[in-house]
Amino acid sequence: MAETIFNRIIDNHETQNEFYVDSAGLISYHQGEMADPRMRMHARQHGYDITHRSRPIRVHDFDSFDYIVAMDDDNYDRLYDLAPTIADSKKIVRMADYCTLPGVNYIPDPYYGGDQGFERVIEMLENSCLEFYHFLIKQRKN
Repeated sequence: MAETIFNRIIDNHETQNEFYVDSAGLISYHQGEMADPRMRMHARQHGYDITHRSRPIRVHDFDSFDYIVAMDDDNYDRLYDLAPTIADSKKIVRMADYCTLPGVNYIPDPYYGGDQGFERVIEMLENSCLEFYHFLIKQRKN
């Protein structure tokens, strides 16, 4: 969902040529599968079409991306353990650190929270992705 939202933001700002966005998971159990049907349904209700297929993160992703974004502390810790170098570990950020909604310390896994969980995660990601986008644009200008 975060990839889809971020891609919408860069499309809206006509900065598609400035970013390469991809998403990956920490396990390969769902490799090649589409997002959960419930998430795709909620995404469609917000005007998003999730087309990404699941893939596991790979060590070479640390070479390919300037930032590796974690949704929660467990993801952060596991990504940190995967980082090949200290410099690579500094590429890891928490999505929730960019969220300006009150009380958001992590982006939860919505799969156990019913419809409200999916809606809340979309709200958090819309906010966080936009703020992360603004952060990245500022970084490029400095």
